[in-house]
Amino acid sequence: MQMAGQLGATPRITEQLTVTVHVADQLSRAGLISHLGRSDVHVLEYPERAPGPADLSGTVAVVVSDRIDDLTLAELRRLVRGGKRQVVLVAGQLREPELVSVLECGVQTIVWRHQATPERLARAIRIAARGDSELPPDLLGQLLAVVGRAQRHPAGGSAQAAALRLAPREVDVLSLIADGLETRQIAEKLSYSERTVKNVLHGLMSRMQLTNRAHAVAYALREGYL
Repeated sequence: MQMAGQLGATPRITEQLTVTVHVADQLSRAGLISHLGRSDVHVLEYPERAPGPADLSGTVAVVVSDRIDDLTLAELRRLVRGGKRQVVLVAGQLREPELVSVLECGVQTIVWRHQATPERLARAIRIAARGDSELPPDLLGQLLAVVGRAQRHPAGGSAQAAALRLAPREVDVLSLIADGLETRQIAEKLSYSERTVKNVLHGLMSRMQLTNRAHAVAYALREGYL
């Protein structure tokens, strides 16, 4: 997928970005749709009326929530289930326990609500559509704090997990993800195809039962690979 060289430049689109919008408040929903209408994003107005879940594969779900509760987490799990849709969470606030729960749901891209300009939202949607991930810097700091506590106080019963070792190329890929590189950039750095990078990540996350890239990086940090 081609991206515009600069924010604000006329985008050159080879594949239309389609999103579904999930907001409890109808006024907020209308505002978000208006926001997205200023970018290269097509909003599917009534996703739940589509004939079946398969019709929504390849779309990006944009979820807006001022606070994360059990209903929001259930909605995130439903949207991510089966790996057919990527999710962009627009959050008002996230404490550490809520951040961990959101990542465990499979969400890989988060935008603060107060930073959600049309350009910023469109960029987050493009990142999610590629299967890449992005967190605000302060949330990355929270995640590293969680990992640090896990390193100091490891959970019991981890003998089986300790026996599973990361392959050198898995460590290489995770190291570049931790540096903020996207799939295309990782492929260029390591002289891999983008498909190979995605296969490495898929195999790692399946084997280790990790939910997303941020979770995989946290695991590698905790186990001393990074």
